[in-house]
Amino acid sequence: MPDICAPLIFDGHNDVLLKLYNAGGPEAITEFASGQHGQIDLPRARKGGFGGGFFAIYVPSPSEGDDHNTEMQKPRYDLPFPPAIPVEKALPVVLQQAAILLRMQAAGHVRICLSTDDIRAAFHEGRIAAIMHIEGAEGIDADLNNLDVLYAAGLRSLGPVWSRPTIFGEGVPFRYPSDGNIGGGLTDAGKNLIRRCNDLGIMVDLSHLNEAGFWDVAKISTAPLVATHSNAYALCSHARNLTDPQLEAIAASDGMVGLNFATAFLRKDGQMRPDVPFETMLAHLDHLMDKLGEDRVGLGSDFDGAMVPEAIGDVAGLGKLRNSMISHGYSESLMHKLCNENWLRVLARTWGEQAKT
Repeated sequence: MPDICAPLIFDGHNDVLLKLYNAGGPEAITEFASGQHGQIDLPRARKGGFGGGFFAIYVPSPSEGDDHNTEMQKPRYDLPFPPAIPVEKALPVVLQQAAILLRMQAAGHVRICLSTDDIRAAFHEGRIAAIMHIEGAEGIDADLNNLDVLYAAGLRSLGPVWSRPTIFGEGVPFRYPSDGNIGGGLTDAGKNLIRRCNDLGIMVDLSHLNEAGFWDVAKISTAPLVATHSNAYALCSHARNLTDPQLEAIAASDGMVGLNFATAFLRKDGQMRPDVPFETMLAHLDHLMDKLGEDRVGLGSDFDGAMVPEAIGDVAGLGKLRNSMISHGYSESLMHKLCNENWLRVLARTWGEQAKT
């Protein structure tokens, strides 16, 4: 049983599919089901009251075996961009990770959600609600044919870049101290990608996109602006975090930000170290709510993709986070918003459900 049964947490980002892909693909799904997988697996998700979230499809860089965490424990750092990955090399990895999620659904572990009704149904059934998300659009061609096929397979959220360039735009490096005003904006192909995502009702994720690209999306997109796993630059001057003007633009669009648990984006010193108290996370939540309002903030853990505070540890520790939020003075209604209702609200707007009612 979860430490706190309600509200269930719907989370803006995890890298479960990458972990399973690296562990052997579909054969590793049994590890997820039995409780032997990374920071998220089925038994610990139930214990922590994890209702689901965005399951990222991500193509790793060939050099990703390097120990980036060690570099990010220095007072200053600037990790170089990994090289771009061409679509012909990226697409097979994208399809393999999508297939893992489809097989997890076939095994009854998750429900791939195409609507907010699907998410609520998964909560009711006791299955993990999963949104198929792409973090970095390397597997999508300039003509966007692959996008249409992936949409048919269940894709409902997409980040044009990770922290390396694509044919669509540029990301931000893992750099501290630095803001995200690095490099150029969206390419013509990137602008077309945003328009097509709007047409299909695919959420566009601004996390990892550089500042010029952010403002290009803000000009082009007809959907709410969303950063699924980003924090406040005012509290941690890391390139991955969002400035107050960016937060104000997200608020003006009636969008959303999910709090990233990665410690380097929480700590004032920008270091990837595990000794981060709940007070630091709550300070980011407070700042985000101050700029966005309490209806536009949620959680975006980055479980299985980052070092998270040792006070949480893994998904089973979400009850401790809830307890700290309550002790901090968050009301019952605010808890429901932060844990899942705000995500459901912005997804309904993005997916066009309000127009249908």
